[in-house]
Amino acid sequence: MASVGPYGVRPGHALITMVEPHPGHEHAYNRWYEDDHYIAGAMAMPWIYAGRRWVATRDLQLLRYPAESAVAQPVTAGCYLSTYWITEGRYGEHMRWTVAINKRLNRDGRVYRDRTHIFTSFQDHQATVYRDGAAGPRDHHALDHPYRGLVLQVIDAAGPAERAELLEWLRARHLPGRLKDSPAAMVTVFRPTPLPVDRMSYVKQVEGTDTRLTLLWFLEEDPRERWEACFTGLTEAVAEPGLGRTELVAPFIPTIPGTDTYADQLR
Repeated sequence: MASVGPYGVRPGHALITMVEPHPGHEHAYNRWYEDDHYIAGAMAMPWIYAGRRWVATRDLQLLRYPAESAVAQPVTAGCYLSTYWITEGRYGEHMRWTVAINKRLNRDGRVYRDRTHIFTSFQDHQATVYRDGAAGPRDHHALDHPYRGLVLQVIDAAGPAERAELLEWLRARHLPGRLKDSPAAMVTVFRPTPLPVDRMSYVKQVEGTDTRLTLLWFLEEDPRERWEACFTGLTEAVAEPGLGRTELVAPFIPTIPGTDTYADQLR
């Protein structure tokens, strides 16, 4: 695989997975995911070159909106978020590998069952918008740079034909204005791709592959510090031009690797 094909540094694709451990299984899930699955089920695979885990404590969950979300019901579901960058142009090869290794992990009893996938999909990179122009980390640094928070925003365009118009409005008009003087250094924009038919049965097929956009806001401060000033009103802002509907705005903070910090603050 290494002798031919793309081998750049751009995050051409991402795996974004938001999961809810079942009540009473928070610590066990966290240890399984961090000690085993984060590595064997993701980082050890070809063409994944960066990853980071995030957590929403109960107070962060209660900041989420809209209440009637097409992504999470209830809107507080999904305490843990994992994000991974995949080398541009290597999605197909990576997908064949990940399906095979996850089938093996399942056979070997290394898949934790007491969890629910709330929002899990592979996604293609569409745009990155920076607050400070050429200054600061690039998008391929985003999962390695010590950002203090992340906001996941999911938007459904009015229809397949409107998604391109929505993307251009976000890239050229909406995001530059929202980023100015905000704690977010950049926003990456992705669109989901369908999961293969031979995916693991516990992961549901991706919805909105022809209409949805996923935004990751990378924050230089805790999202709680300026939530009201900077991250409320995104539903109205997207609805105003009539291009789509915001289905989720959800803040997270980074986990602390090797610890169960925050696992007792999820309920």
